[in-house]
Amino acid sequence: MNGHDHPESVGRFEPATTEDISGASGLAIEPRTLRPTAETDYLPAHGGGIFTTSVNKLVDWGRANSLWPALFGLACCAIEMMATSASRWDLARFGAEVYRASPRQSDLMIVAGRVSVKMAPVVRQIYDQMPDPKWVIAMGACASTGGVFNNYAVVQGVDQVIPVDVYVPGCPPSPDMLMYGFTMLQEKIRKGIPPASDLMLSSRGRA
Repeated sequence: MNGHDHPESVGRFEPATTEDISGASGLAIEPRTLRPTAETDYLPAHGGGIFTTSVNKLVDWGRANSLWPALFGLACCAIEMMATSASRWDLARFGAEVYRASPRQSDLMIVAGRVSVKMAPVVRQIYDQMPDPKWVIAMGACASTGGVFNNYAVVQGVDQVIPVDVYVPGCPPSPDMLMYGFTMLQEKIRKGIPPASDLMLSSRGRA
């Protein structure tokens, strides 16, 4: 007797058996939408089709995966920085292949090389023209501490001119070292850690 022969069985779910198909005994696996609610109460009501988050986390995720570096270099570290955009390293995997020639379209400054005393005001001007929020990577020993140029003509660390978020050691650092520093910066942004410029202002009581 099937559902069409008896009125009480109309609308009632009758699970099929594998015996009907292959002659073996046991219940067949039915699609989730056809199984009764009692058998699927362990599943979420939405079926796994949605997720919840906060607006800040969503914005931080977008910022971390769409950093646009400023297009300029100071010394030999800039050659290694250029190599990160080549096919072997492919910085485009992280959404940062768009080097912008205008600082007003950039949110990341990679200080690649030594900063001379004459160049320091220019670096500061480019940094000030970048929109907030903005981040800085000091690439190489010369940008971080002055390196081997311990003299009156070279700034002993670019953090004396602009705030720095990530320091990448090396002379010069290889492209993979720069990419590691880049991923560290992405992790800071995803965690919601403010840029170094904001931390500096807050420490001075301006925020």
